[in-house]
Amino acid sequence: MAIDYNSLKKITSASIVDGSISASDIANGNVTANEIGNSQVTSAKMASNAVDLGAGTTNGTLPISKGGTGTTNPFGGSYQTLISNGSAITTKQHGIYGMQAFTGSGTWNRPTNVRYIKVQLVGGGGGGSGHGESGGAGGYAERVLDVTGISSVGVTIGGEVGGSYYSGAGGNGNSSSFGSYLSAGGGYGANRNNQHSGGLGGNGSGGNLNIYGGGGANHHQLSGIGGSSFWGGTVAGGHPQGGNFSHNHQSHSAPGSGGAGGYYNSHLGSNGRPGYCLVTMYY
Repeated sequence: MAIDYNSLKKITSASIVDGSISASDIANGNVTANEIGNSQVTSAKMASNAVDLGAGTTNGTLPISKGGTGTTNPFGGSYQTLISNGSAITTKQHGIYGMQAFTGSGTWNRPTNVRYIKVQLVGGGGGGSGHGESGGAGGYAERVLDVTGISSVGVTIGGEVGGSYYSGAGGNGNSSSFGSYLSAGGGYGANRNNQHSGGLGGNGSGGNLNIYGGGGANHHQLSGIGGSSFWGGTVAGGHPQGGNFSHNHQSHSAPGSGGAGGYYNSHLGSNGRPGYCLVTMYY
């Protein structure tokens, strides 16, 4: 039976009492496509600010299969990111956790929630000699490791080795290592590979990147500068007016660099610098 507009105007609030419209009156299929025909939902009804989502509420959790996150609180705090483990979506902290430097031997312990680390390792430099003959730098190795199954790693740092006077051999640099994962060989001391020659640089091994350290200077290079390591150069060259200048200021040099040669045969070459390990940790 058709209901005209004038009849609808006569229906008051008292005419629609609580419970008078039941579920059977709005049963499945009673509202058909004809009742919601073309152009019935206009742009005005869908305009900007027409639907206030802030005032509405919903129940339940939208599952992953429907495009949701499967959780009622996807972010547990600041600096969190959504990740998938293949069957569910969870959150975790993201970015760099921090850095830890080793200037001497020790143990690296994995902090909670750290998953990856980047290890940068350099061996100790070789010692210099007199008359410009200088030591080679330690080698360099770099590697990225997934440490989710690793709790701790022993770190060995090649220590400082002595320089010598002219015609003597500078000490060979000691190697550094990060457990069994990667290592960096020490540089050779002056005169170790050939008389009156600078020491050869060491090399890295086991890393995603392995690099030779710089070689030392020979006999004719007065105040010869030692080999440069990955982290930088050696101590400044000296002059007879300064005596054992390079040796006295040898700490002013980069980790793993080779010892500089003394200016004359009576000047002591500087020591080869200790190795170094830098561990950058990521969530």
